[in-house]
Amino acid sequence: MVERAPQVLSEVVPAPPDEVRGFYADLHNIKVVHPLVISVREIPGTETSPTRTYRVTDRIRLGRLTLRTRYTARVTVTDTGAIAAEARQFPGVRLRSLVTFEPWGSGTLVTERITLRAPPPLAAFTTRRAITAHRAMFAGIRRHFGG
Repeated sequence: MVERAPQVLSEVVPAPPDEVRGFYADLHNIKVVHPLVISVREIPGTETSPTRTYRVTDRIRLGRLTLRTRYTARVTVTDTGAIAAEARQFPGVRLRSLVTFEPWGSGTLVTERITLRAPPPLAAFTTRRAITAHRAMFAGIRRHFGG
């Protein structure tokens, strides 16, 4: 397995931190702004306050070919208000993230720290796709709140 150095992404969103955190914490909302996600289903019976577990389906384009992949994502709102998430996908891909929501002027500075682990043949490709998709997701969140 190859673990990539943490990547840090940030976006200023024109809404209060609690509102942005609430939107982000529910993966059903993320489906609207994440370019790879096509469906999200909460797994019944797995919720423990403050953690939710979801089954997510992504579409990954490889030239003219589009692949669908499913994975499990656990999302936890921490005591500090940050959101910790872990996505586990076959074959051995793990994406961990910690997202913070800080007041920034009249809005929120959303900062995500991503760590990705994957088998050597997939590590570079998976990292590039994840970073590109999460940048687009944050831009989508900003637009969702009117920015």
